[in-house]
Amino acid sequence: MTKSNALTRERPLHIVHRTHGRRQGPITRLMSPSDLGQTLKPFIFLDLFDTEGGAFSAVGWHPHSGIATLTYLWDGSVRYEDTTGAAGLLPAGGVEWFKAAGGAWHGGNAGSSGRTRGFQLWLALAPDQELGPSESIYQRPQDVHAKGPAAVLLGALGKVSSPLKAPSSINYLAMRLKAGEAWRYEPPADHTISWIALASGRLTVPEPAEAGELVAFEPSNQAIDFRAEADTEFVLGSAARHPYELALGYYSVHTSPASLQAGEQRIAEIKVRLQKEGRL
Repeated sequence: MTKSNALTRERPLHIVHRTHGRRQGPITRLMSPSDLGQTLKPFIFLDLFDTEGGAFSAVGWHPHSGIATLTYLWDGSVRYEDTTGAAGLLPAGGVEWFKAAGGAWHGGNAGSSGRTRGFQLWLALAPDQELGPSESIYQRPQDVHAKGPAAVLLGALGKVSSPLKAPSSINYLAMRLKAGEAWRYEPPADHTISWIALASGRLTVPEPAEAGELVAFEPSNQAIDFRAEADTEFVLGSAARHPYELALGYYSVHTSPASLQAGEQRIAEIKVRLQKEGRL
């Protein structure tokens, strides 16, 4: 290896986007399909929610199509119900995987009176999945696989993989690092999209990142080095780029206007059924 090539490989990744999002009550929207989601797809939406200092109102029945959602809790609990027939209580450390695909409805509310914190992520689906069957999987904390400080929510880290089937080449990790702790992430070769969002603490990567912030890195499959400047909780996403356009509905994201229309028609049909059942 020449000296110039060695220097190129060792150059830290640049941060190309930073945001503290838009806060409304206990929810901060860090990414949506109309802004950073266009750059970071298949990651198209990210909410950070934290009920400290404010109530977490119930999220009533609402539909999705064309996407999958993944919700992870740092603290507290959330009650859930969806039109696949699932209902229950998601505790801290648990994962809600809800693949709406061709159309489904869900809803929920905080399950305890104490503080509830976590992230909800939306993922865009490819054409062969966006109108397929819906599925929901609710993992207990003990069912979420981990490697070192990383809980593997989706995808794989080394030989440790999530039991959930990722819709494409995606890794999504929940990380806890103690002050002064360093960690390196080596993404798969096809993962040129990467970002982090901090629930608490401070990191250098090597540029600083702080609690409540989402930072996106330049397109690359290069390793990312982290150092915690305080006890820090964050999520990390990396993926192969979603090569499709985003056709946006109110609760739906598809790859074309035709598939969006089909998904929205399906969720309208489910709405009629829920109304007849007295659930809406």
